[in-house]
Amino acid sequence: MNWHEQNANFNALIRQVFHENNKEKRAEAARQLGFLRDGRAVNLLCRALKSEKDSIVTNRIIEAMGRIGDGRCTLIILEKLKEELKNVDPDKMKLVYIIESLMRIGDKRALPYIGYFLNSEDDELRTLSERAFDVIEPNWREIVKKERREKSIQDIFRISL
Repeated sequence: MNWHEQNANFNALIRQVFHENNKEKRAEAARQLGFLRDGRAVNLLCRALKSEKDSIVTNRIIEAMGRIGDGRCTLIILEKLKEELKNVDPDKMKLVYIIESLMRIGDKRALPYIGYFLNSEDDELRTLSERAFDVIEPNWREIVKKERREKSIQDIFRISL
C-alpha cells in the first residue's frame, strides 16, 4: 500500500469514527486506527473519546490509544478511569481496557491511578495492575517496600508537576 492509499484509508477510518451511525462500524474503525499506529490519530481519538456515548466504541477508542502508545492519551484515559470509578458498579471490561492501554503507553503519571487496583478483590484486575506496574516501573516492589511505612501507593508514585 503506497502513501496515498494509506492516507485515504486513515481519512476514511477517521470519518467513520466521527460520522458513522452504526456503533459496530465506529468501534471497528477505532480498532483499525489503533492497528495503523499512526500518531496523527491521537488528538482525533482524544476528541472522539470525549464525545462518544457508546461503551463498546469508547472501549475500542481506548484500546486504539494504547496500541498507538502516545503519552498524549494518558490524561484523557485517566479521566475515563475516574468517571468509571464514580459508578456504583464499574464496568470491569472498561477497566481492563484502560489498564492495558495505560500499560502500553507506559506513562508514569498513570501509576497512582493503577495503584488503586493493587488491592482489588478482583484477581484479574489485581494481576493486570501488577503487570502494568512491572512494565511501567520495573522496580516498583522495592520502592513500595522502602516507602510503604509512611506513604500510600498513590503518594509514592505521584508525579510532581
